[in-house]
Parts: sequence; structure tokens; C-alpha cells
Amino acid sequence: MSHSQAWAARAQKVLTPNYRQQPLALVRGQGARVWDADGKEYLDLLGGVAVNALGHCHPALVKALTEQAGTLWHVSNHFFIPRQIELAEALLRHTPWAGRAFFCNSGCEANEAMLKLSRKFHADLGHPERHEIVSCVDSFHGRTLFTVTAGGQEKYQHGFEPLVPGVRHVRFGDVEALRAALTDRTAAFIVEPTLGEAGVFPAPEGYLAAARELTRKAGALLCLDEIQTGIGRTGRWWAHEWAGVTPDILSSAKALGGGFPIGAILATEEVGQHLGGGSHGTTFGGNPLACATALAVLRELEGGVLERSVEVAASLREQLLALRAGGRLVDVRGRGMLLGLALRGVAAPEVGRLCREAGVLVNPIGDDTIRLAPPLTLTAGEAAEVVLRIGAALAAAPASAPRKA
Repeated sequence: MSHSQAWAARAQKVLTPNYRQQPLALVRGQGARVWDADGKEYLDLLGGVAVNALGHCHPALVKALTEQAGTLWHVSNHFFIPRQIELAEALLRHTPWAGRAFFCNSGCEANEAMLKLSRKFHADLGHPERHEIVSCVDSFHGRTLFTVTAGGQEKYQHGFEPLVPGVRHVRFGDVEALRAALTDRTAAFIVEPTLGEAGVFPAPEGYLAAARELTRKAGALLCLDEIQTGIGRTGRWWAHEWAGVTPDILSSAKALGGGFPIGAILATEEVGQHLGGGSHGTTFGGNPLACATALAVLRELEGGVLERSVEVAASLREQLLALRAGGRLVDVRGRGMLLGLALRGVAAPEVGRLCREAGVLVNPIGDDTIRLAPPLTLTAGEAAEVVLRIGAALAAAPASAPRKA
């Protein structure tokens, strides 16, 4: 029995079985590479599910975290926390339309706060009837009851019914469906600039601009879930910048802490002030450790990491597109360091397994998509190495049965 297998056996005795882990126990990481308990090295393109923006054990993050750990860990939001204030100021500099920040511990908590604030805003203005949330089918906003309801994917809702009332779903990218769904009872429309969990589908051209116009006319808020697409993941600080729109509220997490748990919402001054005294809170959110680490992430991106990642991402995409010649890769969706490889004639889980055997970790999504979320620090040499290994896995994968219509 290998060391990874031994860890798997121990896990199966003590952990709830809600995860479907790959058969590896990872024990060390450096940059874009990780090592399992048996000493095998892998290039990590799963990235903690788009979390490790600077890779593993980045020196600037290690330094920030350890220095803060030697000073102050946790005091709660009963007091002012200087690192939290500095982080809010830094984020707002990169989000000029926003005026207020709130910190929590994760993406689903950020979306929960965003949805609650949407309802609170209208209630404070004397319109409690404006409580409905419009979301997209096949979106993903988290695992709390409110966010899993908003996500519109039955597979994540099954067994947890009854769901939160007052949530309506429309097809992603369908402007007319959105127009019809927005009423005088709508509090907000929540949408991802790119459907990540569903297979990396960027919003169609003009869709976010139309959503901004329609929500404004309807008196509803536009809430953007940038948990996976923000903090430089698509080549800009926020994915909505590509569409030239500004939301009323934005949620962030994942890459914000570079691997340390933190979430946030950024809101306009008009909306953000309605998260008033006692209306919402969190014990650990915005603690010194998380904020010090997130500040280090932002400093690194400002220091040239983001610009260099754009160049490497363009090269990675070009090399991946060249694999279409083999007939099994039909498209590369997404932007920057968030890509979806659309497959034909082979099963994504099998390709993922072969990639792992070849020393590269990827994220199979459904039957026909491989999602890649490498660190923004990926080098050109590592990108070329990744493409070679993925190409070999695609070539080696057995043909799958055609999908039924």
C-alpha cells in the first residue's frame, strides 16, 4: 500500500463521505508544483479550485502570514483591525465604483451577505416586497441554503429541500428571459461573469451590459459573483472590467487570500451603508491573519505578477489550441488563467486520470470539459510542460461512446 493509499484508508474511517477525492495525499507545494505522500511531483493546474493565485508557499505570503502570526491572530470585529482597514482601502482602489467593504471567510459567505444586503437595501427604503432574487440556471454561488438555491443546479439541492423561497432562474446569456424575469418584486440579479463550475462559459458579448441596463431600469441591484473570476484570474483585476460595466455589489474570495480563507463583498456607498449596525456579522471574518495575507496577494499582483500572467496565459492558450489538430480537443473557453477544455470523443474523467498519471493535476467538469486554473505565477516553461502532458493524455485516452441526444 502506498502512503497516499494509507491516508485514503484512514480518511474513509473518520471523514464524512461528501467529497470524491482524487487518490492522492498531497503533502508539500512550491510554486506551481506539489508533491504527494509518496514523493511524486505534479504540476498543479487545479490550484485549490482557482484559489492559489500565487502558487504554493509564495515567499511574500509566507512572510506576511508568519509576521502577522507573531503579532496578533484574532480579536474579532468588536474592535478595529488595522490590517482589515488597509485591505479594504487596497481593494477599493481597484474598484473605484465601490465605497464599502465587508469581510467574511469564504465565497459562499460572501454571496450570502450579498444576497442578504440586496434584500435589506430595499427593505430599508420601504419596499420589503422587493425580495425576489433572479439567478441563472447552472450557475454556482455556494453551498449555504440560500446560495445553493440561487445556484439553480438540482444536483446540489437534492435532499436539502425546502429551498429558500423567492428565487427565480433564467438561462445564462438570454437577455429577453432576464427582461421578463425582472419585476417590481425583484431585489437583485446575481450572475457570474463566467459560469465556472458549469464548464467555463464567459458571458456572451453585451450580456452584462444589458443586465446592467435592465436592472437599473427595473430598480433592482446587479450583483456580480467574482469569487472565481476576480483578483486577476481572467487577466484583469475583475472580469466585469472586460464588459465595461459596474455592479452594485461584488463578491470576492478564492484568490483573494492566495490560499488563506477569506471572502469579501464590495458595494457602492449607496448600497453598502445599509449593512447597518447588528444587521450582519461574522466571528472570524477579516481577522488579522487573513487580511495580512490578502494584502500580500494584492501587493504581488500590483508588482507585476498580473501583467506577466497575461503574457503566459496567452501563450498557454495558443499552445492548447494547437492540440485541436488531434481531434479530441474542440475548443478552449475562458480568459486568462481560467480555461475550459471542451472535449469530443473522450471522457473528461478519464483524461483527468491520465493527466494525473502524467504528472499534471486538472479538474474534470462533467463528461466533456477539463477546467484549468493555474497560478498567475505559472512560467512559460511550465506552460509548455503542461501542454505536452495534456496532449499525451488526450492521445492516450480511450474513445468514449457517443453521447445520446
